[in-house]
Amino acid sequence: MRIMLLGAGGFIGRYVLSELLAAKHEVVGVVRSPGNLPAAFPQVHFLPLDLVRATDQEAWRPYVAGIDCIINAAGILKGAGMEAVHARMPEALYRAALQAGVTHAVLISAVSARKDVATDYSVTKLAGEEILRSSGLGWTILRPSLVYGDGSYGGTSLLRGMAGLPFFIPLPGKGEFAFTPIHAQDLARSVGLICGNNEFHGQTLEPIGPETLGLKDLLARYRAWLGFGRARFLSVPMPFMRLLGRVGDIASDGPVSTNSLMQMVAGNAGNSIAYARSIGFAPRSLNDALLARPAQVQDRWQAKLFFIAPAVKAMLVFLWLASAWLGLFHGSEATRSVVAGLGLPQMWADPLRISGSLLDLAVALLVLFDKNARWSSLAQFFVVIGYTVVIGTALPSVWLDPLGPLLKNFPILLLVAVHGVIGDKR
Repeated sequence: MRIMLLGAGGFIGRYVLSELLAAKHEVVGVVRSPGNLPAAFPQVHFLPLDLVRATDQEAWRPYVAGIDCIINAAGILKGAGMEAVHARMPEALYRAALQAGVTHAVLISAVSARKDVATDYSVTKLAGEEILRSSGLGWTILRPSLVYGDGSYGGTSLLRGMAGLPFFIPLPGKGEFAFTPIHAQDLARSVGLICGNNEFHGQTLEPIGPETLGLKDLLARYRAWLGFGRARFLSVPMPFMRLLGRVGDIASDGPVSTNSLMQMVAGNAGNSIAYARSIGFAPRSLNDALLARPAQVQDRWQAKLFFIAPAVKAMLVFLWLASAWLGLFHGSEATRSVVAGLGLPQMWADPLRISGSLLDLAVALLVLFDKNARWSSLAQFFVVIGYTVVIGTALPSVWLDPLGPLLKNFPILLLVAVHGVIGDKR
């Protein structure tokens, strides 16, 4: 079959992509930016599309021509584009697909996408489900519980990060929130069996594993798997967790957000026996999956770095903001010394000081809003090197200062490099 896979570059999407390729299907992968994906999956034709803007039915028509089945694994947990990605884009896509003769569409939703869960994620996911049901296409909707894999992303990265904390693991409330986790490979296998199969038309299934676990038990198992010893828990009141969620919403890049917290509290359990009977095989348990794939040093690094990564970003933002403020209000004398050392007229001092502070402010904003840390890392690198060269040339004696104001730039450059490496969560 010729299959279109939306969200092909995501955590679940890559597992589905591998499953489809193993079954010798021809795949068109829809991604926002292909990046290095064509090198990793040379058999796939990648279609670069920003799904937030892909809401025109006519624009979809040439892309769906010749497609037999559409798999929609695209989704976002927060952000202004949620309604577009979950509802308006699929509506345009399904209308074009119906006209093009596409026979089947599979939507990967979530088990916690329910009417009783008052989040914009659930509301838009449910809207997307209804749009598919009324599209006229043969449809199947999958509502998986927590999806984990050999790697991690999103919720499973958070679980690993919490399990890797030293001393105590913070536990939201009593940690009784239920999950019936499924391995991403088992979910992908399910998608491969369903896609193009008439027997699954008109069905809403809940892909889940064989065992329902509380959050506390999940964290304890991940900690044991990582090799960090016995888990000790510290209960965190839910009002404080909600406050952390709001902070994450404002920062837009925090490890916890209001949506992720509410989706967790909503419950993510399901009927294991019913799903195994529907799909024709029994997904593996978390214990079996962890036993089959022992934790490596990279897993322990990722767990320990999970909360360090946003802390590094916050520290760099603070550093550039502080530099901008100090330059504006306390940098006159230092700037005059640099200007004199360079042999420039003193009338240049204030313009250089102000422009330098504005540059620092711009870098701070770039670090704050650069989601993959690529351009902000390059900018910081060149600005720090530039400041070091200019000040070191103008005031060579500063190199011998026992407090090392210039020598400290080198560990800062290493911190910038670390942020550039771990800042891209994808």
